[in-house]
Amino acid sequence: MQDEILIISHDTGGDIALNQDLMEELIHGGRGNKIIEMAKEGTPLLKMGSGSPRILLCAGIHGNELPPQLAFFKLLNYLEGKNLQGTVFMVPIAIPHATMKNSRRFQGFDMNRKTFKDGYISNTILKAAKKLRIEAAADFHSTQPQSNPGIESVFCSKKPCYESFNIAKHITSQTSSKIIAQKKAGALYGGALEDELNINGIPAVTCEVVSRNGRVDSGSVERSFIQMKSFLDYFKVI
Repeated sequence: MQDEILIISHDTGGDIALNQDLMEELIHGGRGNKIIEMAKEGTPLLKMGSGSPRILLCAGIHGNELPPQLAFFKLLNYLEGKNLQGTVFMVPIAIPHATMKNSRRFQGFDMNRKTFKDGYISNTILKAAKKLRIEAAADFHSTQPQSNPGIESVFCSKKPCYESFNIAKHITSQTSSKIIAQKKAGALYGGALEDELNINGIPAVTCEVVSRNGRVDSGSVERSFIQMKSFLDYFKVI
């Protein structure tokens, strides 16, 4: 099935090509170039494949966390020509304007604390996931060294979606990531995309790699890419 790309929010557009730290590391390609162009209009959502499982991968909720956004461009090239067993939805650059500015915040707010509130892009992604009947999701981030969590990790919860914990166990078994499990979604970080997905019955995890904010530390893109492949592997999409 042919790829489909649409804009799910027109309030977030930005020219990510103006972020030099990002562009120095970015792998160009047909799909990737299309994403860069469409990001000027807003938040792109890419659909590949068809059928079940229906899964969602996202990056760029924090625009200055560059490795996972770059890893998506590697993932697009990796998936080229592959026969997918299911439907993969991707939000490679959640907030192009924040990525363009190399900023953690958008419109003065941390979007990973606003998912429960109408009018914010993280909430728009949550609504899109529900409308698209997404069966599981992964949100990809990077963490500053000596910060919280400051280590390569996978956040998950056991309630209300125990599969969140199973997904995290799978990814951490295949990578150097450490599992960080909460008993109940939302107990640690209110308004995070991962937590709100779980609260709404969509098993979700947050994957972190280590890299300085606004920079691309050595190996960080590859580690995020491996986390993405492991998430796909859990669902046997490839």
